[in-house]
Amino acid sequence: MNSHQTGFLLTRQNKEINSQSLVDLWVKCDNHIAHLLIESERAVAFILTERLSEYKRVLHSQQISYTLKETQLSTFHHQAVTAIYFTSTHQKRQVAQYFEQAELPIFENDIRLADRYLMERFICGGLSFIGTPIQRKNHIEYRNVKIKAAEVTPSFSKVSLDIECSEKGILYSVALHSDLDTRIIMVGKPEETELSIEWVENEKALLLALERWFQTFDPDIVIGWNVVNFDFRLLIQRAKWHNLSFRLGRSNSNLYWRDSDKNRQQGFLSFPGRVVLDGIDALKTATYHFSSWSLENVAQELLNEGKSIHDPSDRMGEINRMYREDKQALANYNLQDCILVSRIFDKTHLLEFAIERTKLTGVELDRVGGSVAAFTNLYLPRLHRSGYIAPNLESENWIASPGGYVMNSKPGLYDSVLVLDFKSLYPSIIRTFRIDPLGLIEGLKQEVGIEKDQAIDGFRGGRFHRTKHFLPSLIESLWSARDIAKKNDEKAFSQAIKIIMNSFYGVLGSSGCRFFDHRLASSITMRGHEIMKTTRELIEEKGYEVIYGDTDSTFVTLGKKVSSKEADRIGHDLVKHINEWWSEYLLSTYAIESSLELEYETHYRTFLMPTIRGSETGSKKRYAGLIRKDGVEKMVFKGLETVRSDWTELSKDFQQELYRLIFSEQPIEDYINRIINELRAEGRLDDTFIFYFGDHGGVLPGSKGYLYETGLHVPMVVHV
Repeated sequence: MNSHQTGFLLTRQNKEINSQSLVDLWVKCDNHIAHLLIESERAVAFILTERLSEYKRVLHSQQISYTLKETQLSTFHHQAVTAIYFTSTHQKRQVAQYFEQAELPIFENDIRLADRYLMERFICGGLSFIGTPIQRKNHIEYRNVKIKAAEVTPSFSKVSLDIECSEKGILYSVALHSDLDTRIIMVGKPEETELSIEWVENEKALLLALERWFQTFDPDIVIGWNVVNFDFRLLIQRAKWHNLSFRLGRSNSNLYWRDSDKNRQQGFLSFPGRVVLDGIDALKTATYHFSSWSLENVAQELLNEGKSIHDPSDRMGEINRMYREDKQALANYNLQDCILVSRIFDKTHLLEFAIERTKLTGVELDRVGGSVAAFTNLYLPRLHRSGYIAPNLESENWIASPGGYVMNSKPGLYDSVLVLDFKSLYPSIIRTFRIDPLGLIEGLKQEVGIEKDQAIDGFRGGRFHRTKHFLPSLIESLWSARDIAKKNDEKAFSQAIKIIMNSFYGVLGSSGCRFFDHRLASSITMRGHEIMKTTRELIEEKGYEVIYGDTDSTFVTLGKKVSSKEADRIGHDLVKHINEWWSEYLLSTYAIESSLELEYETHYRTFLMPTIRGSETGSKKRYAGLIRKDGVEKMVFKGLETVRSDWTELSKDFQQELYRLIFSEQPIEDYINRIINELRAEGRLDDTFIFYFGDHGGVLPGSKGYLYETGLHVPMVVHV
């Protein structure tokens, strides 16, 4: 054994060697790469103790080797369970099928071995380990490993990768941009150039050169734009066509691709020892929104710069022309994509965001979405230590819960509208009313009341234990950490915490989560309805009119023009009054402390709530307003055409200018007539009157024909 080492988890895998399970972990340490091999880790599931004889009959008939162990655990229905262990995950999957055929329940069977190994040790990225070291070429392998959680974040090496190809998917070039080395590997005869181009004879040589690059420079993280479902998918297909093993993973391991069962346009990439982060997925996970997810558009919006080819209708033709006539221009274009992706990652701190999310939840760095997985990682080991196992997914008897509160709006043009917003309303409801899966199971054993041994009342039959729960305390710790992160201007950390906190309601309300119970989700959303309606009443008692409410925001008109100073005073007074009222009410009615926190968010100097088209009824989730920020007036649009991707540039420009005129109390007739006349004039506004159909963000240049063959979407441009 050597001394303790610390590092950050890169990838995890379950492996089967000689019918024995193996947990395979790659870890980034400060001064080396560690490959941890945890052998003889048994796969476990749980079965009902009261039906043990039935399980044994099935196992005996199939001649299955297993081990049983008594536990102090029970199901949510208070049935005792026994742990059943297998030497391999394959064996466990087989037995689960036999039990299903015999109508015998098996619990937590779907949890992967590596995930369980890590979550039961509370590993969230950082870890400390000890083991027997074996020096390999570019890393150290460890056997006889023991690990535990640790707080550590090493620096990672990364590379931005992008490919160019023909319409049939034949590779032209691969660009690589990193601090380690920057080059373009291109098929063609050598030419003199200022760019760092590695010339190769053909496509097979290009793939082998790319393999050598990864083995030489050994990056930890690969980034790109649609890099998994396009770049690596195509690279693996072309390597297969050439009968190449394509060893881009660490320890010369092969890449492995698995198609998604649900969507043939997507798949899963296994890249041992390296993390692949796709820019589109990472931005969506971090809750960014763009009118188009094309690299060109996102780069323009974030960086105010774009690519050297702008016309999507002939991008493939231009790439083919450059490959035939000007390979250096193509190399520059290829590299430019890599640089843009790197700059987007730097600008938005996407890598830092992914790291912080892993440190908070334990999900993989490259996990897309992953809210259910994050919740399971955090909750399951705590649940086991409280004497329960997790329930199975229920495909039947699913009852939907009400959505967020949305008030009917009062349409019109208003002066001085205030927006009062509850800070993280759903997390604060969970925290205040102790809403929690364990809390529900324990609370159902009690009567409802305000005494210590009585439960807090929920909705639809839900009731919650005052002390036996985990979710409220998890949210409290995240809440405190976010306040510190905001104070220290740690934006990536703050955003990661916010997304995780807000995802807890979505998880509890999702039939795809094993902890789903309509009493949990309903006790959150229906409490939200109650809070919003009561808050409206409290505001109107003060003599103000509420014109709209949406989930956690209340829009209040002051009935006249007021100065920003006066609007701020009224807003802060209302917030103080309402927060104090809720604190007193919850203490006297439920004997609980309030975590509800109403904030004064915005003062709209002018505000427009439109009607539904062809109706006098007010819209929902659609409005516009004029605010003053840092001494500058700014228009804000929500849900209107100017912020939608399925409307033309003309409609967006027209709406923005029209509202600017209205908000500044200027005449609009001349402007409307001018636009109508220009529209009727042939060719005058054609460039701004183009509709885009489909999600053209996932399509990369130089790939239309190939994308048709593989079934991926291609943008359609229609000139009207």
